Amino acid sequence: MSKIDKLFLIDDDEIFTMLFSLSLKKNKSIKSMEVFENGKEAINHIEDHANNGAMLPDVIFLDLNMPIMDGWQFLDRYESILPKLAKRIDVYVLSSSIFPEDVDRAKSFNSVIEYLIKPIANEKLVEIVANHEK
Repeated sequence: MSKIDKLFLIDDDEIFTMLFSLSLKKNKSIKSMEVFENGKEAINHIEDHANNGAMLPDVIFLDLNMPIMDGWQFLDRYESILPKLAKRIDVYVLSSSIFPEDVDRAKSFNSVIEYLIKPIANEKLVEIVANHEK
């Protein structure tokens, strides 16, 4: 049985997305993954299905630097809709930025579980899945 039914990856980097997907295929604890190329696509989906827990992810991996709506804008909007969501969603920020101000800013959001530096090691992904509680 999967520990994570649905995972959203919000990232516009095709190479990272491909590598992340390959890592997930090795980890049989994840049932499905959806990829969104920007925060706007993802937040629209989440808002459209806020009352339907089956359509919402268990976990979000969020890049910060994207076109149209970046990760910061996504987090601002996401935090405003948290009370309306049918279930709790764990958010992990993924970034190549090692700037302490980015780490601190990300951790200031109540929904962010952890700030992860790209590329994410497969061992870390396995740890996140193993520690996830439905």
